[in-house]
Amino acid sequence: MMMKKIKHIVAALFGILTMNSCDSSDLELRNPNTLSPDTFFKTESQVESSVNAAYANLQTRGLYARNFFFAMDLMGQETAGNPQLEGNKKPFQDFSFNAGNDIIQYYWESCYIGISRANFVLDNEDKINALPNSVLSQEKKNKFLGEVHFLRAYYYFLLVKRFGDIPIYKTVTIEGVARSPKADVYNLIRTDLEFASQNLLSKTVEQTGRATKEAAFAYLGKVLLYEKKYDLALVALNNVTGFSLEDRGSFYNNFMEETEHGKESIFEIEFDEKNGTGNKWDDPGNSQGTGFAESTLRGQEYGNLSWFNVYPTDDLLNSFESGDERFAETFYVPGSTYLNGKLTMTAQNFNTSAGLRKAGWKKYQNYYKKEDEAVQSSINVKVMRYADVLLMKAECENQRDGGSQTAAIAYIKEVRDRAGLTTTIVPTKQAVFTAIVHERKVEFAGEQSRFDDIIRWNLASTELQGSGFTAGRSEFWPIPNRETSSNPNIKPSNNNPGY
Repeated sequence: MMMKKIKHIVAALFGILTMNSCDSSDLELRNPNTLSPDTFFKTESQVESSVNAAYANLQTRGLYARNFFFAMDLMGQETAGNPQLEGNKKPFQDFSFNAGNDIIQYYWESCYIGISRANFVLDNEDKINALPNSVLSQEKKNKFLGEVHFLRAYYYFLLVKRFGDIPIYKTVTIEGVARSPKADVYNLIRTDLEFASQNLLSKTVEQTGRATKEAAFAYLGKVLLYEKKYDLALVALNNVTGFSLEDRGSFYNNFMEETEHGKESIFEIEFDEKNGTGNKWDDPGNSQGTGFAESTLRGQEYGNLSWFNVYPTDDLLNSFESGDERFAETFYVPGSTYLNGKLTMTAQNFNTSAGLRKAGWKKYQNYYKKEDEAVQSSINVKVMRYADVLLMKAECENQRDGGSQTAAIAYIKEVRDRAGLTTTIVPTKQAVFTAIVHERKVEFAGEQSRFDDIIRWNLASTELQGSGFTAGRSEFWPIPNRETSSNPNIKPSNNNPGY
């Protein structure tokens, strides 16, 4: 399977999974009604297929194919909706969503189905390890198990940030369980990532698209940073080696199809429409991870020459310093060229029924090579890149006891140098923190980072003032109605405050 993308060759065979259950008797490589683990985990290809299936839910519309970028960018006030923005997405701009919102439901289900698939593999760890080394080497056994530990941790990290206390499933089960404290969820995430960091292969030898040792260390560092364990986070992040930023003038390499898995990329969500675009609009496609759904709607949805459902907010546009080269690689404005420099955008290309907009999104758009967007896009989503590691290391140095503001400034400077900016920061804790807040806002604009950052920094009440954000309520999403009505251990009265 040495190719640019992971082909999720068994994704179509796991459609019977639900967010609370995974009956192993219903899973089959060829016949989903007859599989028994006793007859399945016999070959390397079978083990690999079961692992691949756990990746598939990252490609659902409940996550990276569609809904995730809308919800996060709207909540972070990085983007605002044009009049045609669909009704289920508008509530994320003003925090008026409730437990009946289908985007929240599909997010929950996508993550828990991914967890079920990871648990299916882990429940059969003994069978995998019992395979003769002539069938599957111990190194590969370890790395396959490392992948599902990584993926389970990743799905739980997505969940705990959005919902706080959540059910923990460490095995395949048909029983709904009660919510566990978020501290317990973070403990499981760290344990999974620690295992993954010791057993995954390095990016230098692993197939592109699969989780690597460096990705596990990067996310372990991020999780520890979220827990404010700065010394431990820095130790983990210092293990992310062999990466560098894209060169100055090449920032946009992070957001094109032809330059995927570059020197800055640590972990990407894979999309390649040539492997199959799947059914985009029915209910299973939103969360089940069935079929070959290897395209994202980001280009069409955000494209100012296409559906133009959202546009960058003035606050975000105004946050870029004069001379910041990232601006032109993040946004299209009147006068921007596209289609390999053959065409130029005019003011009318940013016109909507509500009037002219100042800019449109450029990140993850196909206009650099196309005159118009299609419904399908094959551009991978980079969910961890080296710039994030540098700025997290800066934050750890600045926040930890005995840390070095000088070292933190050096990490920030590396990111700013690539943007063509000079760096003059007073080496005080507050000044460095202010610089980090700014750099993360502009470096990761439109990359679903901003909302999580301002929540963990306790800046939401000021940064989101006037948006509808309500402290004590809006930090978390409500547990979806479908869960509280089907899981006897989570009732509507057990929901998050304010819902």
